[in-house]
Amino acid sequence: MIFRIPTPLLFPDPSFADPSGLLGVGGDLSVPRLLLAYRSGIFPWYSEGQPILWWSPDPRMVLPTDELRVPRSLAKRIRQERYRITLDHAFADVISRCASVGRPDQDGTWITDEMRDAYLDLHEVGYAHSVEAWEGDTLVGGLYGVGVGRLFSGESMFADRPDASKIAFVHLVRQLGRWNVPLVDCQVHTKHLQRFGAREVPRSQYLGQVEALAGVNDRVGAWRFDDDFRCTG
Repeated sequence: MIFRIPTPLLFPDPSFADPSGLLGVGGDLSVPRLLLAYRSGIFPWYSEGQPILWWSPDPRMVLPTDELRVPRSLAKRIRQERYRITLDHAFADVISRCASVGRPDQDGTWITDEMRDAYLDLHEVGYAHSVEAWEGDTLVGGLYGVGVGRLFSGESMFADRPDASKIAFVHLVRQLGRWNVPLVDCQVHTKHLQRFGAREVPRSQYLGQVEALAGVNDRVGAWRFDDDFRCTG
């Protein structure tokens, strides 16, 4: 069943989404609506020229932070410290680079100008975050997503150098674990994320986890790695 999203700030029960995971059409990308969506297990995903589409897929791809798997070759690269990894140093640049990356299974980008501006607003109020990989002073990889309560929802990543986004991702997951954030929402299945230990769970299970995790105190504001944080692979 697909719903027309009303002007009032509410969403239908995500368990009513159609078999593809599509729940609703319309609404807006205001900060309050986006936060309500993520706290409800829903996210926007659409292409240029389409209306705003809201999704809650079944099954859902998730990664428990304490189950992260790092391939031996990647762990070796991390120990080499080829890249400098930062948090929330260049959100606008990261999302712009993610939008410009061609995807083999997509025609164009789903990060429209409207989406980019909405997540920039979400970053300004302290809920959207980026992880950056630098080679010298050059941004060579990264990812961004949304943090609510003790849940992080990943959105997109890019890499201009070998393993740059993967190394950034490992740093993020390790830090989230230190902050007692037990779950990364990966949204839909990819072999790339499966190699890190992500797995599919029924939507009903995910929604139960969201209810327990997303309603607790938010870590709002710019994120930084702990002073004593060191990722050794």
